[in-house]
This record gives sequence, structure tokens and C-alpha cells, in this order.
Amino acid sequence: MSKKVGFLQGNEAAAHGALYAGCKFFAGYPITPSTEVSEVLSIELPKIGGKFIQMEDEIGAMAALLGGALAGQKALTSTSGPGLSLKQELIGYGCIAEIPCVVYNVMRGGPSTGMPTGPSQSDVMCAKWGTHGDHATIALMPASVQETYDMIVRAFNLAEKYRMPVHVLPDEIVAHMRERIEFREPGELEIIDRTAPSVPPSEYKPYDTKFGDVPPLAAFGSGYKFHVTGLNKLPDGFPTTKAEYVQAEEERQVRKVTANIDEIVEFEEFMLDDAEICVVAYGSTSRSARYAVNEAREQGIKVGMFRIKTFWPFPDKQIKALADKVKGFIVPEMNLGMCSLEIERCAQGKAQILGINRVDGEPINPEQILEKMKEVK
Repeated sequence: MSKKVGFLQGNEAAAHGALYAGCKFFAGYPITPSTEVSEVLSIELPKIGGKFIQMEDEIGAMAALLGGALAGQKALTSTSGPGLSLKQELIGYGCIAEIPCVVYNVMRGGPSTGMPTGPSQSDVMCAKWGTHGDHATIALMPASVQETYDMIVRAFNLAEKYRMPVHVLPDEIVAHMRERIEFREPGELEIIDRTAPSVPPSEYKPYDTKFGDVPPLAAFGSGYKFHVTGLNKLPDGFPTTKAEYVQAEEERQVRKVTANIDEIVEFEEFMLDDAEICVVAYGSTSRSARYAVNEAREQGIKVGMFRIKTFWPFPDKQIKALADKVKGFIVPEMNLGMCSLEIERCAQGKAQILGINRVDGEPINPEQILEKMKEVK
């Protein structure tokens, strides 16, 4: 039987990927360039008994998202830079309260209103450090329309498995380009649901670590009554200021990601076996990088590409290994050097690092990357 195919924008693919993952709740506020996600889900969710709600602003949208997730639904919001800024306080709430949800953020120019219709890759640090306090972050970076569909599914799986907000960060080019995609058949992609309590309501504690670093999560309205707060808390969910509990809780919430980095981090290696130069790229920029690598190989230049698919946790181990074998890294990105800083941290001076940085709303082209290769010493 032939597969169902479509010719979709990245944003439209994200919406259909969310439906495949089992998303039943969307809360958002219209913002360029992510609005197509809400447009599609406003039509499709009611057809399957799901709920779509447009809130009065981005803050209300994030609050509603957390409420929908706590009620037991797989929950999604879509936004862009200024909206992500407004969501940050409640993203922090989602982190400390360990509420699974997906934040789909189409990166556009900034700061502030910036360039609403221009592509950017300048939210990568905001995804990690935008909300205050120590917390773990998972952020995925699609480079095609098909990958946007698939990564949304993976984002829901990671959110449910590790009980936390997960970011998906397409740039505007990926979000608005149209490509052929294959709709996945039921069962083709793994679907993970949150772990439900195995104890009766009278014994349930929402942060009971005897079940591991990711405690089971009951749904509000299912007979399990529990307290949720943005404060540091005890296993029963009620606040505490006792140092030993606070320290242990914060370390556990980070550990549930750091202890599973090899499972969470995904990347692609392209022509790196004998490479002397490594181009590190992500999102739509990786497509220019791939073209540039192929062109350089035809010219006899030993170059390859490392494509970041999971930006957070950052692929430290892989970059450190590459720093031991290549002469230099070329890092093209539509910001002023955010990924370059992470490469520098991992490389520890073992390899030259050359950035290609644009914040003018124009994509980085293969010619720019080819030209930069000549500067590697």
C-alpha cells in the first residue's frame, strides 16, 4: 500500500506531526512566522475531540498549556521570539513542576520585534537560559519539512518520558518552505506516553523519587489529588525550604537529562571520516553547508559536516572528539556566534574556529561557506 504524501510547509507538517504524536490540546496566540500551526490545529483538533484555545496573550497561552498537560493531555503551543520571551516565566514553572509539554518556536530576527518575516537562529541560547534558575533543557533543530514532522513526534516522546517542557526550534526558512513529505502510518514511529501511577490515590505523591528520577504523573480529574507549585517542594508537592530537599530536587531534575544524554542527543555526520575541516551547522543553514561540502570535495578539500539535530543537551562529546582530529571548525549560523561559543567551550583551543554570522534576514549561502574554508590554517 502506498503511503499518503503531502506538499506542506514546515509549520503545517509540525501540526500534523503533533496529531500523530497524540496531541489533544493546543493553546497559543497568533504570531508571525508560526501562525500556520494554530491555523491547522484549530481545524483538525475539534475533529478528534481535542481542544484548541486562542488565549489573550502569550503568557496566558503558556499557562493554559500547562493546565492542559496537567489534565492529562499531550499539549502544544507555537510561538516566535517575542512570544518565547513572554512565555519564559511559565516555562520555568513547567520545568520545576515537571509538566510535559512541547514549545514550538519558529526563530525570527530579534531582539524584541526585530524582523518578523526574516529567518534567524538567534533563540538557541534563549531556549536554554531564557528562564531563570538551574534546570535541564531539551531543544531539537529540524532542517526539513519531513524532519519537522518527525521531530515534533520525538519532542512529545521526550516531554512525556522525562516529564518536562521540550523545545522545537525551526528557523523561519524551514517553517515556511514547502516540500514533499510522507505522513507516517500508525505504528511507524514510536509513541511514548507519560508513566501513570501504579499506586492508589491515597498513596500517590507527584514527586515520589522511589519510582526513579522521573516520577509517575497522574492527570487532574482522574481521582488523584495533588498539589502543584512553582516553589521547591517535597515529594507530596507541598513547598519546602529545607536545604537537603531543595538540593536533591534540583540535582534530580537536571540529572534526568544529563544521565540520558546518549539517548537524547541526535546528530548527523557527513563526510567526516577523513575530514580536516568540519562545518558545524543546524537548521536550514545545514542545507547550504551540505552543498558547500560537496562542492569542496570536488575541489579536493577534505571537509565534512557535523549537523546538530539536538542543540540541548549540546553534543559535547562528539565535538570534543572532532576537535582532536580536525584543523578547524567553520560554524555558519544566522546569529552573531551563539553556537561558536559552545564549539569553543568543547574544543578547548585544540582547533581553529571560524564563524559565518548573518543577522540581516538573509540565509547563509554555500559560496560564503566555501570562501571561509580557505581561511582555515
